[in-house]
Amino acid sequence: MNKDTELAILFADVVGSTQLYEALGDTRAREMVGICIDIMRTATEAHGGTVIKTMGDEVMATFVTADQAINAGSDMQRAIVSHEALQSGNTHVAIRIGCHFGPVVMEQRDVFGAAVHTANRMTSQAKAGQIMTTVTMVERLSSDWRAAVRQIDVATLKGRSHEVALYEVLWQPEDVTSMLPTLALGNRDLHRPRRLRLRFQGEELVLDEHRTHITIGRAEENDLIVKGNLISRLHVRIEATKARFMLVDQSTNGTFVYGATGQEQFVRRDSVPISGEGLIGLGRAPERDSVLAIRFICED
Repeated sequence: MNKDTELAILFADVVGSTQLYEALGDTRAREMVGICIDIMRTATEAHGGTVIKTMGDEVMATFVTADQAINAGSDMQRAIVSHEALQSGNTHVAIRIGCHFGPVVMEQRDVFGAAVHTANRMTSQAKAGQIMTTVTMVERLSSDWRAAVRQIDVATLKGRSHEVALYEVLWQPEDVTSMLPTLALGNRDLHRPRRLRLRFQGEELVLDEHRTHITIGRAEENDLIVKGNLISRLHVRIEATKARFMLVDQSTNGTFVYGATGQEQFVRRDSVPISGEGLIGLGRAPERDSVLAIRFICED
């Protein structure tokens, strides 16, 4: 008999397994994939999940809660990275993980439904070492895990007619730390400018105590829409923290920040503080007279 319920669905697979077999040979590659499968299974069961099936180099698992799934996924990533047997010369095995929360149909120890397909699509969006998920999953996470999630893009998934926001779970502590401002000793860093103005093609956006973050990119959902072939759908976030304004790049081609006094910074999938005034270039270095340059001014 079929049974409908809501679960967290997780897919994890080995990245580049075909190349792994070509580089290491069938026997050694199969051993390494087997180790990965064992790690995935152990992490799933350790966090109360159920391995529904294994398919070659991939595992599908379900969990009652979103936190259980992310805890298992982060344990999988950490175990894969640190396992000595998974390193062979210049070859290191990596996995990618995708997950989603939603209704499923349970039938004869298997699960079916649109939520399963969405979780699988999240895996295809992930790169080596990443955990990708959806807003539905993020909304069900505890506050600790929500603080370790960032939206990195929007995409149209196969079988969907509309775009879906893509979220990356930062499972490494140093990645979470990079999202936060680095506070130097002394009171002078505990006060940030009160206002940040962004100006682009006659439009102005202001960050202050009332508006604490904006997104910039070529997708229509952004607060500031900038079109260009080097610009990601969701290219960059700018956030007002207690200490400063932080620019968080979430793009493929990176972001350039030029200060008025000549200092230059390039950031890709990382964050930098911005202060004073200057120019921001998405995907390419900004030129002062370019229509694609975004001007910023920090005001006390």
